[in-house]
Amino acid sequence: MIPMNRLSALFFKGAAISVLLPGLLFMTTTCSRAVQLEGIRLPPGFRIDIYAENVPGARSMTLSPNHTLFVGTRDQGKVYALLDRNRDNQAETIFTIASGLNMPNGVAFRDGSLFVAEVNRVFRFKEIEARLEDPGKPLVVNADLPDDRHHGWKFIRFGPDGLLYVPVGAPCNICDAGDPYAALLRMRPDGTGLEIYARGIRNTVGFDWHPRTGELWFTDNGRDRLGDNRPPDELNHAPRPGMHFGYPYWHGKDIPDPDIDRKLELSETTLPAQELGPHVAALGMRFYEGEMFPAEYRDQIFIAEHGSWNRTVPIGYRLTLVRLRDNRPVGYEVFAEGWLKDGSAWGRPVDLLVMPDGAMLVSDDKAGIIYRISYSKESLIVDR
Repeated sequence: MIPMNRLSALFFKGAAISVLLPGLLFMTTTCSRAVQLEGIRLPPGFRIDIYAENVPGARSMTLSPNHTLFVGTRDQGKVYALLDRNRDNQAETIFTIASGLNMPNGVAFRDGSLFVAEVNRVFRFKEIEARLEDPGKPLVVNADLPDDRHHGWKFIRFGPDGLLYVPVGAPCNICDAGDPYAALLRMRPDGTGLEIYARGIRNTVGFDWHPRTGELWFTDNGRDRLGDNRPPDELNHAPRPGMHFGYPYWHGKDIPDPDIDRKLELSETTLPAQELGPHVAALGMRFYEGEMFPAEYRDQIFIAEHGSWNRTVPIGYRLTLVRLRDNRPVGYEVFAEGWLKDGSAWGRPVDLLVMPDGAMLVSDDKAGIIYRISYSKESLIVDR
């Protein structure tokens, strides 16, 4: 169990520092670049604070009804549980409930159990909140997934149908690997009934269901090595099973792949609902269902863009907003930016989660931080 610094803004000055608070001693880690929340640009009325720090590799998030925040990682092989017992919007305790795992990016919570997705299997910790200090051995739910590590890390969520949705990314940059690759699968909570819901998806690491229609939307990362500006990442809409979203034959709305013999015509695929920036690495996405933000944000889509890794001029490292009207995208705009400064990134947003009070949490696997974005009319007149 590791206590966490509860400062609302964080500065790392290149050497380890100790911060003394009443009754407790906290130690931060070192960092070569100052993490300056004051550099994050948000629309008027919004502010960003630290919900939790010292969460190395923080990626996918899920929240229990008791407000325990579970966080998966990729390279660290760990799963965390974060507690904000006094409900002051800053988690004060972190448990490492599992370690030594194979890219446990995906976490989902249902009926008292925490579900965790590794590369090739899904398992669950039963009654996890009563056992945070000693979770015990988990139960394997399904171990029939491919063990390819290339795009093997997974984002998982339970859908409104009660099924667990689990993606299997393409095991390559561009290839035709056949089923079950480049697909989104789903299964019952006990691991049975595994089936493919949608195909032609290179690598989705974020999806959500529209709060009014119950229809699935997801992000998808475009292929590499077609240049700096092609292809776009995608926001896709999958209201029914059986749809094909083009990969590896088509990218964006009309870009044929030059390296793959085409087996599907463009007319046989589903075009993206919204083309996103090229190589922005669009990951987590959420419909905003809270009451805190202004009404114009209700039922709109927020996306965490992790940032390009091989583009000549870096792009992404931000939060974007896709505005919908009549269930169709009508705008794509930047909501929060500032993690990229002078061509270098000090942070990389990964996942989003709307809290019961309407604030939005954002995970950052580079800085090891969970941010909290909130809104108040009073802050409209405050010069941050």
